[in-house]
Amino acid sequence: MVYNKKILVVNNEVEISKLLSVRLTNLGYKVFLAFSGKEALISFSQDQPDLIIIDIILPILDGYEVCRKIRENSQIPIIILTSLNNISDRVQSLALGADDYITKPFSPQELEARIKALFRRTNPSHETLTKRKKHIFHVGNLIIDRNRKIILKNNSAIKLTNIEFNVLELLLENTGNYLSRTKILDNIWGYTPERHVDTRIVDVHISRLRAKIEENPRTPDLIITARGKGYKFQVD
Repeated sequence: MVYNKKILVVNNEVEISKLLSVRLTNLGYKVFLAFSGKEALISFSQDQPDLIIIDIILPILDGYEVCRKIRENSQIPIIILTSLNNISDRVQSLALGADDYITKPFSPQELEARIKALFRRTNPSHETLTKRKKHIFHVGNLIIDRNRKIILKNNSAIKLTNIEFNVLELLLENTGNYLSRTKILDNIWGYTPERHVDTRIVDVHISRLRAKIEENPRTPDLIITARGKGYKFQVD
């Protein structure tokens, strides 16, 4: 199957880069390779990929800095692929705008599944869009247009990443009902967590989302947490 999507792989380990290039090419993707942070930014500008897979440990500019620079101008899906495996590294990557995080050693099949899931979530089909019964929500000082992926807060546009918008949309669809971290992860990222720590990605995206839409993120009124239940979108 030809996906007509371009993927930029940024990794200074040649063998991993070659492996991913062969596998992703065989799946129908067009693959670009970069071996440093500087090369990554050049390729991002010139080749205009649809998704980036990037390691944190890179020469010249590390993955954190590359991710930060890309997020200044683009909401392209970003997957962090790295040997760093502690929670602080995950949180920092996600806080800078990465959409997902996979640690080495990794399963190529798992990575491929996550790539497909991200493409499905960031490029909904026309059928999916037309099935939406209500696409504009007015919640307090927010106007949320689901079809155009536009959010206004006090009549000013708010910039959300695709994943942040998808999380918000899922919560909207289940207004008043708690969704567990596992359910959110399965619906948005397309996989069930193997370890409890994997659900941390949900917490980080919720925190980023609250910072953008809540009047006071420390005492949220819209996205509520309940211990043992998860998150819900609340409308008074």
